[in-house]
Amino acid sequence: MTQIDLHKELTVGQVAARSGVAVTALHFYESKGLIKSTRNLGNQRRYPRGVLRRVALIKVAQRLGIPLAEIGKALNNLPDNRAPTAADWQALSAQWSRDLDERINQLIALRDRLNGCIGCGCLSMEACPLRNQADVLGQQGPGAHLLEQS
Repeated sequence: MTQIDLHKELTVGQVAARSGVAVTALHFYESKGLIKSTRNLGNQRRYPRGVLRRVALIKVAQRLGIPLAEIGKALNNLPDNRAPTAADWQALSAQWSRDLDERINQLIALRDRLNGCIGCGCLSMEACPLRNQADVLGQQGPGAHLLEQS
């Protein structure tokens, strides 16, 4: 039986193969500070094995719809020198669970309002509860307020 060297660093290709994440995505995560690598003498990236758990955490959080900026904030609270633990995950998931509950409630409310709009087809800019709730845009005066925000 072969022993695995737990201290051996992984190449970007090995991390990609083991995590199921494209090399370009790993480079992107690194550019955003979500994961970190070192460089060997040939200037090639090398990752600690703990990066696999960080990447898994990133992918689960993305699947939940957590924005990368929020994922980054959460990962910044974890030490760089080790993989996230079960306790780390519990703390993160408790916070994200509250955020998800809030988003779910917002989506349910939007869905319920959408049902009232389907029959009319007008999507009135003055009365539509989806696009301009309580005519907030009308209070800003005349003009294309939605276009000015982009």
